[in-house]
Order: sequence, then C-alpha cells, then structure tokens
Amino acid sequence: MRVLGIETSCDETGVAIYDGEHGLLAHTVHSQVDLHAAYGGVVPELASRDHIRRLTPLIRLVMAEAETRPANLHGVAYTAGPGLVGALLVGAGLGRSLAWGWGLPAIGVHHMEGHLLAPLLEEPAPAFPFVALLVSGGHTQLVQVAAVGRYRLLGESVDDAAGEAFDKTAKILGLPYPGGPALAKLAEEGEPGRYLFPRPMTDRPGLDFSFSGLKTYALNAVRDELAARKDTEQARADIARAFEDAVVETLVIKCRRAVAAAGVDRLVLAGGVSANRRLRARVDAMMAERGGRAFYPRPALCTDNGAMIAYAGHERLAAGQTEPLSFTAMPRWPLDTLPGL
Repeated sequence: MRVLGIETSCDETGVAIYDGEHGLLAHTVHSQVDLHAAYGGVVPELASRDHIRRLTPLIRLVMAEAETRPANLHGVAYTAGPGLVGALLVGAGLGRSLAWGWGLPAIGVHHMEGHLLAPLLEEPAPAFPFVALLVSGGHTQLVQVAAVGRYRLLGESVDDAAGEAFDKTAKILGLPYPGGPALAKLAEEGEPGRYLFPRPMTDRPGLDFSFSGLKTYALNAVRDELAARKDTEQARADIARAFEDAVVETLVIKCRRAVAAAGVDRLVLAGGVSANRRLRARVDAMMAERGGRAFYPRPALCTDNGAMIAYAGHERLAAGQTEPLSFTAMPRWPLDTLPGL
C-alpha cells in the first residue's frame, strides 16, 4: 500500500509518500518561520493562507521525487487534528478532495499519533509495547502504547507544554523566534549549576507536568541577575542553562517513573523538543541504567512533517479504516479516544 500524507496542523506544510514495502519514498516540509518571525509567534490566518499557497506545489514535488502517479497510490492521509482549525481545514479539504477525485480511500490522522509512530520509520524500530513521551510546543504527554491505536494516557502538562515554556522563556531572554532552539543554543554557553531552578511536580507522586512556574522563575532571575551582574551575556547563558536543565531533569524523572510503572524497557521520544541534544543524552543514560533503550525519530521527523502522517495513515488504511466523503477538522482531539486497529 502506497499512501500520500499531508500535514498542515500549524506552521509547517509537510507532504510525504510512504510505501508499505519500500518505506518512505519522499518527503518535504516548508517551514513558515520567516513568515511569523515578525510577529514573534504563529498568526493563524497567515498560517492557513500560506498552507493554501504551498500545499499543491509540494504535492507535485513529492509525487515527482517518488516517481508516483495517482494510479500508483492506494490512499490519502491528512492531519485532522488537533491544531489550528483553519490550517487543518486546508490539508483536510485538499486531501479528502484528492482522494475523491482519484477514487482512493482517505483517512484523517491524529497529529500526536503521527508523532508517536514516527520512530517506527527508523531502524531499528521500537517493538510494542513501549512508553512514549510526546513533547512539543503544544503538548507534553506520557502515553503507554500497547499497539497502534491502543493508548493509555499516563500524564500530561496541566498548563504550559515544555516547548511552549522554552519559547516563552526565550522571549524573556530576548532571543529571536523560534525561541526553543535559540535557548538551547545559548544554554550551551551557560555554566551548569550557577543557578538552580525548581523541578516542578517531582516532589509528589504522579506523572503530570507543570512548566508555567519555570517561566516565572526565569523572569525573576533575569530581572534580578541582569541588574546585579556585569557580565550580562554570560548571565543570560547561565539562566538559559539552568532553565534547560530544569526542564530536562523533570522530563527524565517522569519518564523513569512511567517506564517503571508500565513495566517496559523501551521509551519513545517524539515531537519537536525530542530533538534537544541534552534531553536525548540524559534519557539515553537513564534507560541504559535500567537495561532498556530509548528510540527517537531523526531530527527532520521530530518537527511536524508529512512522513509521520503518511505512516500513521498507512497503518489505519491497511487495517480497513477509512473516512466518509464528509470530513471534519478537530482542533481538540484526545489521543486516547482513537479506535484500535
């Protein structure tokens, strides 16, 4: 089965073709970073309009790179949620229309299921069951995964997601958009241990997260330390390092608890923040101590992309699941409500 995947949930236009026998044949992503940089964040209306401009040319490009014609396809998958409703409607509308015009089945894919399954595109792929940490700008979730579609939510953020906290703290530090990668880069210059930020919600049982307090802690540190220190650039780097260390250690502590509670030795990390170098190193060390292993997608598949949607769509279409001619976009869509295969 060969599937065209379309991702337009936020500010990346992603298109890919996945083949069940030959794997990922082609994929491309157009980022809207430059478009939104002037505003310091994603402007939903601009995002939707840019998806409209980019999507059809990108589909033509990927089809050509994969040497695929509509007659060679067996289905179309598109992100149906969660995300920005206008952006979702662009991909869902075009994806469902192409499927109808080409006489193919279509499937709406859950954006976070795409991230969760992205490591299965790599070699070696994790075997089921495993625990997944989905960590991005919009979500921080721990999920117990028995198989495709069989998910149990173990914990999630009660306020800001980890990626959102990275972006907001980067803005406090005066870093350019997008803030998360810029903060991680600045943190490399920071002195570890110069400042100690709290590890929120790690002093109590449970697997939920809370990162909004770290943003306030960083704001107070910037206000107090930049006024007291002469080496303000180094102070900014030290604060960035302290913030990153706090987020990373909090995530690692919760992951350790989750794999222990689930009784598994495989941990999947996915989502934009999973590309963080320090997080990967700490998680690798933690899982090695337990005699287990961590799995990640390649950096290009950590951010939003069509490859993960094509793969997730392939799994569901291969199991016989399809969408009716009508379709919907779901800005909010709990992952644990998805049907199993």
